[in-house]
Amino acid sequence: MVQKNENKILIHACCGICSGYPISLLKEMGYEPVVYFCNPNLDTEEEYNKRLEAQKIVCMYHWVELIQEEYNHEKFLQEIKGLEYEPERGKRCDKCIELRLRQTAIKAKELGITKFTTSLVISPHKNYDKISLIGKKTAGDIEYISIDFKKKDGFLKTNKLSKELGLYRQNYCGCEFSSRG
Repeated sequence: MVQKNENKILIHACCGICSGYPISLLKEMGYEPVVYFCNPNLDTEEEYNKRLEAQKIVCMYHWVELIQEEYNHEKFLQEIKGLEYEPERGKRCDKCIELRLRQTAIKAKELGITKFTTSLVISPHKNYDKISLIGKKTAGDIEYISIDFKKKDGFLKTNKLSKELGLYRQNYCGCEFSSRG
């Protein structure tokens, strides 16, 4: 039986840039964040590795544990099959977020962590309410914690930290469909 720790929270991290401030805020709120890097949506293994290296730097900076899911782009392609030509922020993106948050809930349960959240909501390009609904839908018997990391200048704070740390800065969400503009 896995030991449960009520202070721990598994935070799905899409990249180092987006997770910097959320990790510090979670610590301020009394949580012990564990970062989960699960991003099968990334179009190449090279992009996956660049973002993973940035995430490692952020985790070292904050002294938090990083758990990495193996790169498996085929899983993403299967999940969004038929939605390849949907517009950005549409049904394809919803399925992508659902895949990653479902995996996060599963991983949290495996680890005996009773709560999870995501750094995705810090982006001004992401819909907080929609992601929160998806998080709650995928949670099962794990609690999804809805935190709008954009509040209190969260996006500015996370960008400032990423610049200070010299993190890799991507210019698209991650999948080959988002990079076409």
